[in-house]
Amino acid sequence: MKPPVIAFFNNKGGVGKTSLVYHLTWMMAEKGLVVVAADFDPQANLTANFLAEEDLERLWPAEKTLTSPGKTVYGSLAPLVRGVGDISEPPIVDVADRISLLPGDLTLSKFEDELSSQWPACLDGSERAFRVTSAFWRLIEEGADLSGADVILVDVGPNLGAINRSALIAAEHIVIPLAPDLFSVQGLQNLGPALRRWRTEWLARLERNPNPTLELPTGQMRPSGYVLMGHGVRLGRPVKAYQRWMARIPEVYRTAVLDIDEPAPVVSDDPYCLGQLKHYRSLMPLSYEARKPVFALKPADGAFGGHQTAVTEARGDFSRLADRILQEVGLATGDRS
Repeated sequence: MKPPVIAFFNNKGGVGKTSLVYHLTWMMAEKGLVVVAADFDPQANLTANFLAEEDLERLWPAEKTLTSPGKTVYGSLAPLVRGVGDISEPPIVDVADRISLLPGDLTLSKFEDELSSQWPACLDGSERAFRVTSAFWRLIEEGADLSGADVILVDVGPNLGAINRSALIAAEHIVIPLAPDLFSVQGLQNLGPALRRWRTEWLARLERNPNPTLELPTGQMRPSGYVLMGHGVRLGRPVKAYQRWMARIPEVYRTAVLDIDEPAPVVSDDPYCLGQLKHYRSLMPLSYEARKPVFALKPADGAFGGHQTAVTEARGDFSRLADRILQEVGLATGDRS
């Protein structure tokens, strides 16, 4: 059975999406799963979270060209972009036990125009158009085979452009990180129709594939639920500033993302809410400096006193969230280590 591909997407930036992918990668690995984290965001923040600066320098040469593009996702795409071949072997980086990374870099943004131009060409039955459009999925598939992955987590940028369209076509499942604010609610209203349109358009294109031996993604892009990020809490309850937007999220998720009309419960009772994560503001700088998730921080990393209470709470939060997501995508929960 192929490992499930889970993309984390919100076209509103700044909600903590990349940090969520980073922490869930570590938590799922702790639970015994072999995880591949794929960085399809041209900002490459996930790659920077996983790797030290000296490692990044080796992956990102100072003078990048199409013939020397670096050992990144874009480097694997370079032969296809040049028109001299297909994708090359994925640049899998072993980060830790049971964790591998498909590293990104800023050069990936150059792939946007190529994806845009090849999308309509799929309707003309162009094999190259299908190879370009499915390149992310095929990199994921090869990377999963090389690493023996149980699950693939995909980070994408906060927009509705051609890169994200092709990255999301590669995913069976989509998790939407949200902040309880106006921008996230408006983002849901844009995101839902875009996902449905892309799914419909890709299904129409699949019928035009001229090469039956070329495997292509099914483009399921199934919404698995949302994660409420960084809500403020005082005395165990969300602060008033967030309550208004939290109250709207369940209804907007149903109407905009799922395209269904049904009564919406409060967030705490919403089956589509996969979990709620508090701010870990004081722990995040320590996490980045130590290159480990907040729930793994020790006093030696600067997590003293009350920080350790927050570390313990974070471990419980991410463990429950990981279990819930794995359940949604059909993987058995519980530690495998």
